Amino acid sequence: MNFVTAELAGEIFVGLMDGENRRILPLGKAAEMKEGINNFPSTMQECIALGDNFIQKVNSLQEWAANGEHEELYIPLDSAKLLAPIPRPAKNIFCVGKNYADHAIEMGSKEDIPEHIIVFTKAPTTVIGHDELVHHHKDITEQLDYEGELAVIIGKKGRGIKREEALEYVFGYTILNDITARDLQSRHKQFFIGKSLDTTCPMGPWIVHISAIDNPNKLEIKTKVNGEIRQSSNTENFIFPIEEIISDLSKGMTLEPGDIIATGTPAGVGKGFKPPRFLQPGDAMDITIEKIGTLSNKIETIDGI
Repeated sequence: MNFVTAELAGEIFVGLMDGENRRILPLGKAAEMKEGINNFPSTMQECIALGDNFIQKVNSLQEWAANGEHEELYIPLDSAKLLAPIPRPAKNIFCVGKNYADHAIEMGSKEDIPEHIIVFTKAPTTVIGHDELVHHHKDITEQLDYEGELAVIIGKKGRGIKREEALEYVFGYTILNDITARDLQSRHKQFFIGKSLDTTCPMGPWIVHISAIDNPNKLEIKTKVNGEIRQSSNTENFIFPIEEIISDLSKGMTLEPGDIIATGTPAGVGKGFKPPRFLQPGDAMDITIEKIGTLSNKIETIDGI
């Protein structure tokens, strides 16, 4: 199951993707037609918080709508605007730094490969969706950089989560681009400001439910800039697998439904080239992760298009 947050004619709704037919089933409207009342939550965070009850409701609606008698309910994918699956997270996005050894080395040396998980955050105001423009921020940075990453969406509340039970707390997975202003990151001697400029957290295009991905620690990931492959790796190269990340984050800190964890980026970022290859106005970024899809965004031009 692939879940989207989309907009049509000014109305924002949670929907279920029918990828084969490139269309969306709006869950609230389907519930209203089937049951006579729209008792579906209006946001993805509220849906996720329902836990298994949400998935049971979706399964029922999907089966009901699939009989061919309710074709008018479906919205063609090209007619709707896909927003970030969680357009405004309730918390900062958790981000894991240097979780691929080759990236740690390209940003420094072998001595920079971490022994313990490095965690920083991005502000909720950074989030945008698939196909949205990323501001170039040319007035404050000359070193805007891309970072293709697998993101984990937490599905239920937990603290002190055991590593062997960690995936039970996951709702699903999406793609995230941890765009970074490297010069700001260096100037401030920490990550937050350089990671938190508006529009620097493209996410989507949807959330793939955990049931569709057997092993999130073995997924191919590729980032292209203007069609050129810059990053190519596999999440099996994580230094810290997802189970360990969730367990460590939850030690003394409560994780909640809708929390987002970006799991780190592989080698091939712009700063790692000699000379560096930072993002320029008009550059197109495409991040593809196996079993999820492709997240595409462009850097706005001088004219803002």
